[in-house]
Amino acid sequence: MAGTQAKETGGEEGTLKITREAADFILTAAKNTYPAEFAGLLRKNAKGEVAEILVIPQTVYGEDFSSINFYNVPYTSRHSGSVHSHPTRNARPSRADLEFFRVTGKEHVISGYPYTPDAMRAYDSMGKPLLIKIV
Repeated sequence: MAGTQAKETGGEEGTLKITREAADFILTAAKNTYPAEFAGLLRKNAKGEVAEILVIPQTVYGEDFSSINFYNVPYTSRHSGSVHSHPTRNARPSRADLEFFRVTGKEHVISGYPYTPDAMRAYDSMGKPLLIKIV
Protein backbone atom coordinates (compact mmCIF):
# COMPACT_ATOMS: atom_id res chain seq x y z
CA MET A 1 0.00 0.00 0.00
CA ALA A 2 1.40 3.38 -1.00
CA GLY A 3 1.18 6.67 0.79
CA THR A 4 0.64 5.21 4.22
CA GLN A 5 1.02 8.57 5.95
CA ALA A 6 -2.52 8.34 7.36
CA LYS A 7 -3.61 5.70 9.84
CA GLU A 8 -6.36 3.21 9.17
CA THR A 9 -9.63 4.47 10.58
CA GLY A 10 -11.40 1.13 10.60
CA GLY A 11 -13.40 1.80 7.44
CA GLU A 12 -13.07 3.43 4.07
CA GLU A 13 -13.34 6.95 5.45
CA GLY A 14 -9.97 8.64 5.17
CA THR A 15 -8.91 6.37 2.32
CA LEU A 16 -8.51 7.28 -1.35
CA LYS A 17 -8.74 4.24 -3.63
CA ILE A 18 -6.82 4.53 -6.90
CA THR A 19 -6.79 1.90 -9.63
CA ARG A 20 -3.39 0.48 -10.58
CA GLU A 21 -3.79 1.94 -14.09
CA ALA A 22 -4.51 5.45 -12.77
CA ALA A 23 -1.59 5.26 -10.32
CA ASP A 24 0.73 4.11 -13.11
CA PHE A 25 -0.47 6.98 -15.31
CA ILE A 26 0.23 9.52 -12.54
CA LEU A 27 3.73 8.18 -11.93
CA THR A 28 4.60 7.97 -15.63
CA ALA A 29 3.29 11.48 -16.33
CA ALA A 30 5.28 12.84 -13.37
CA LYS A 31 8.47 11.13 -14.59
CA ASN A 32 7.95 12.33 -18.16
CA THR A 33 7.29 15.92 -17.07
CA TYR A 34 10.23 16.10 -14.63
CA PRO A 35 11.82 18.53 -13.74
CA ALA A 36 8.57 20.42 -14.35
CA GLU A 37 5.45 19.65 -12.33
CA PHE A 38 2.67 17.53 -13.87
CA ALA A 39 -0.96 18.47 -13.13
CA GLY A 40 -4.34 16.94 -13.88
CA LEU A 41 -7.75 16.19 -12.42
CA LEU A 42 -9.00 12.98 -10.79
CA ARG A 43 -12.15 11.21 -11.93
CA LYS A 44 -13.77 8.27 -10.14
CA ASN A 45 -15.54 5.21 -11.51
CA ALA A 46 -18.86 3.81 -10.27
CA LYS A 47 -17.03 1.97 -7.45
CA GLY A 48 -15.69 5.26 -6.07
CA GLU A 49 -12.11 4.56 -7.15
CA VAL A 50 -9.94 7.11 -8.95
CA ALA A 51 -9.83 5.46 -12.36
CA GLU A 52 -9.05 8.29 -14.77
CA ILE A 53 -6.70 11.23 -14.86
CA LEU A 54 -7.95 14.15 -16.92
CA VAL A 55 -5.16 15.99 -18.73
CA ILE A 56 -6.53 19.43 -19.55
CA PRO A 57 -5.44 21.31 -22.71
CA GLN A 58 -3.27 24.39 -22.15
CA THR A 59 -2.15 23.29 -18.70
CA VAL A 60 1.16 24.96 -17.84
CA TYR A 61 3.87 22.69 -16.46
CA GLY A 62 6.51 24.81 -14.69
CA GLU A 63 9.58 23.87 -12.68
CA ASP A 64 8.04 25.12 -9.43
CA PHE A 65 4.34 25.31 -10.28
CA SER A 66 1.58 23.98 -12.52
CA SER A 67 -1.51 25.79 -13.70
CA ILE A 68 -4.66 24.18 -15.07
CA ASN A 69 -6.70 26.25 -17.52
CA PHE A 70 -10.18 25.67 -16.08
CA TYR A 71 -11.83 27.19 -19.16
CA ASN A 72 -10.84 23.94 -20.90
CA VAL A 73 -12.31 21.57 -18.29
CA PRO A 74 -15.41 19.91 -19.76
CA TYR A 75 -18.59 20.68 -17.82
CA THR A 76 -19.26 16.94 -17.70
CA SER A 77 -15.84 16.09 -16.26
CA ARG A 78 -17.24 15.10 -12.82
CA HIS A 79 -13.75 15.41 -11.37
CA SER A 80 -13.30 14.62 -7.69
CA GLY A 81 -10.03 16.43 -7.11
CA SER A 82 -6.59 17.14 -8.48
CA VAL A 83 -3.21 15.52 -8.96
CA HIS A 84 0.17 17.09 -9.40
CA SER A 85 3.81 16.24 -8.94
CA HIS A 86 6.60 17.88 -7.01
CA PRO A 87 10.12 17.72 -8.50
CA THR A 88 11.51 17.06 -5.00
CA ARG A 89 10.97 14.33 -2.41
CA ASN A 90 8.63 16.66 -0.51
CA ALA A 91 5.06 15.57 -1.30
CA ARG A 92 3.47 17.81 1.34
CA PRO A 93 1.11 20.53 0.11
CA SER A 94 2.36 24.11 -0.03
CA ARG A 95 0.14 27.08 0.83
CA ALA A 96 -0.59 27.48 -2.89
CA ASP A 97 -1.49 23.77 -3.09
CA LEU A 98 -3.91 24.13 -0.17
CA GLU A 99 -5.64 27.07 -1.84
CA PHE A 100 -5.87 25.05 -5.06
CA PHE A 101 -7.28 22.04 -3.16
CA ARG A 102 -10.12 24.08 -1.69
CA VAL A 103 -11.51 24.94 -5.13
CA THR A 104 -10.82 21.77 -7.13
CA GLY A 105 -12.50 18.94 -5.25
CA LYS A 106 -12.48 16.75 -2.17
CA GLU A 107 -9.37 14.59 -2.73
CA HIS A 108 -5.93 15.41 -4.03
CA VAL A 109 -2.77 13.51 -4.87
CA ILE A 110 0.80 14.78 -4.85
CA SER A 111 3.51 12.56 -6.30
CA GLY A 112 7.01 13.38 -5.09
CA TYR A 113 10.29 12.46 -6.70
CA PRO A 114 11.35 9.67 -7.53
CA TYR A 115 7.73 9.04 -8.59
CA THR A 116 7.13 5.61 -7.10
CA PRO A 117 3.95 4.42 -5.36
CA ASP A 118 5.61 5.03 -1.97
CA ALA A 119 6.23 8.68 -2.94
CA MET A 120 2.53 9.37 -3.58
CA ARG A 121 0.51 11.20 -0.93
CA ALA A 122 -3.19 12.01 -0.76
CA TYR A 123 -4.97 14.84 1.06
CA ASP A 124 -8.49 16.11 1.55
CA SER A 125 -9.50 19.61 0.51
CA MET A 126 -8.19 21.03 3.81
CA GLY A 127 -4.80 19.31 3.54
CA LYS A 128 -5.51 16.47 5.98
CA PRO A 129 -3.61 13.31 4.95
CA LEU A 130 -5.58 10.42 3.46
CA LEU A 131 -4.49 6.82 3.11
CA ILE A 132 -3.89 5.73 -0.49
CA LYS A 133 -5.05 2.25 -1.42
CA ILE A 134 -4.04 1.05 -4.90
CA VAL A 135 -6.64 -1.43 -6.15
